Amino acid sequence: MTEVLAEKISGAQAAIKGTLIETPTLALTSDRWRAVLPDIASGTVKLELFQQAGSFKARGAYLGISGLSAENRAKGVVAASGGNHAMAVAWAAQKLGVSAKIAIPRAADQVRIDGCRATGAEVILCDDIVEAFAVMEESAAKEGRVMMHPFEGEHMTLGSATCGAEFVAAHPEIDLFIIPVGGGGMISGMSAAIKLARPDATVIGVEPFGADSMFRSFAAGEPVRLDKISTIADSLASPLAMPYSFGVTHRYTDEIVRVEDEALRHAMRMYQDILKITAEPACAASLAALVGPLKDRAKGRHVGIIACGSNIGMARYGSLLAQT
Repeated sequence: MTEVLAEKISGAQAAIKGTLIETPTLALTSDRWRAVLPDIASGTVKLELFQQAGSFKARGAYLGISGLSAENRAKGVVAASGGNHAMAVAWAAQKLGVSAKIAIPRAADQVRIDGCRATGAEVILCDDIVEAFAVMEESAAKEGRVMMHPFEGEHMTLGSATCGAEFVAAHPEIDLFIIPVGGGGMISGMSAAIKLARPDATVIGVEPFGADSMFRSFAAGEPVRLDKISTIADSLASPLAMPYSFGVTHRYTDEIVRVEDEALRHAMRMYQDILKITAEPACAASLAALVGPLKDRAKGRHVGIIACGSNIGMARYGSLLAQT
């Protein structure tokens, strides 16, 4: 079932009200923006990097854990992630008084490992994401913990739908939305909420060339798995699309475009130079697409982009910007 119902989005909004942040938006109207953006009618960015736990993932994680039965809450949750999902699950579990175990690759950004520990989660360092998923599955089997998937599930889609609903309600003039894509948890919900409110709006997803599972899935007409991943945008580095999130995304999203890692670094630099925002690579994806592959089609349009997360350590951030 790929339809997302308006009443379910409303229910999700009610469930997160007062706990999650209705993140601000900013008009891209300064002369410094005019110097780098295409000739658009207007531009607006939703600053979801100011969300709880530093990214949009907190919305779906909170919905998922808050919706567990008392029995499952008592057993706790487990997640495998080296990205924003790890921090979101750790935060949501602490907020709801639920035990959390997070399996994280040792190579993950230290700020994310420390962030999970700071919110009381038990962190298990693994050699890679494959081992992390194995640890997650073992914990679920032996301890009965509930597995929290990083993007596949109605609660993740509805969490992102609350973000889309906020954006379109605050800016009904926007007719072109550009949304980052990893596994599809964000774009599935945002595109559904946007299309329900503005059926005539255009919704375009953006992926790195080195992690383009949704682009390839759109071409194939079904979820596909990649043979390898190669991108600096670790938060967008899903090796596969999955049935539910793909189905919702395919239903409500008009197109997926791709950008090179160099374009992500350039957009990170733009956010720093103009807004003094420390954007991780995934956070810069919408902007990279706007000034890159979509610059001609965006002309004359009212454009909405999203800055989705900023969970990156200064050492890695500095090394990436040094390459621009």
